[in-house]
Amino acid sequence: MTDETTTTDYPGYAFLRYVLEQIIEDKDQLVIEQQEDDLGILLTVSVSDSDMGKLIGKSGQTIKALRTLLRIVGGNADKRVNLKVLEPA
Repeated sequence: MTDETTTTDYPGYAFLRYVLEQIIEDKDQLVIEQQEDDLGILLTVSVSDSDMGKLIGKSGQTIKALRTLLRIVGGNADKRVNLKVLEPA
C-alpha cells in the first residue's frame, strides 16, 4: 500500500513504524504489510538480516515488548493487533 491515508488508518501501524525506524539501521529494508480480517489486524514486518537480531532482542524481549504494546494500542481502538516477523530468505 502506498497511499498514506490507508496505511495510517490501522491502529499501531504508525507506532510500529516509528519504533522500528529508531531500532534498525537499514531503514530501506523495512517493510510493514498489514491486513485485517475477522481475527483482527495483522502487521507483518520484514527487516534486513543484519537488523533481525535488533528486532528480536536478547531472548526475544524486544519483540515481546512490541507485541504487548501493540495489543494495548489495539485495545484502545477496540481491535486486536498481532505482529508477525518474516524470517529473511
